[in-house]
Amino acid sequence: MKKILIIGCGGAGKSTFARKLAEKTGLPLHYLDMIWHRPDHTTISQEDFDTKLEEILKNDSWIIDGNYQRTMPRRLQEADTVFFFDLPVEACIEGVTNRIGHQRPDMPWIENSLDPQFLQWITNFPTTRLPVIKQLLDNYSGTVIRFTDRQEANAYIDNLS
Repeated sequence: MKKILIIGCGGAGKSTFARKLAEKTGLPLHYLDMIWHRPDHTTISQEDFDTKLEEILKNDSWIIDGNYQRTMPRRLQEADTVFFFDLPVEACIEGVTNRIGHQRPDMPWIENSLDPQFLQWITNFPTTRLPVIKQLLDNYSGTVIRFTDRQEANAYIDNLS
């Protein structure tokens, strides 16, 4: 495990897991949300995002946290391991709700409320995003580790030496 992707629905626990995995492995961690989003709630251009992503992918080792489905095929070409958070929508909504008002290292701002568009994105995730992710993973030749709840993810981290 030297080139790791962590994917799944927002609120599933990807970023928390990514931090713990980076601490255990010493691999450099990159949050796609921190690349894409600016502190003023604007975003960088797709071209700038792709350039920054390519810079990361050139390295010998990394952990990349985030979906960003448009670039997922490119990241899968380079990754040797994927951690796939496949949690129920209700768990993801709970995860997002619990982080409201808290500073996070994976976002350049503090969320003070649940954004209705983001809530809709999470609600629609099983029908709009999940089928594409599963198809991409079906064609992926590396290792896929799937978590269906946060306890599985925590147990995985606890068992790493």
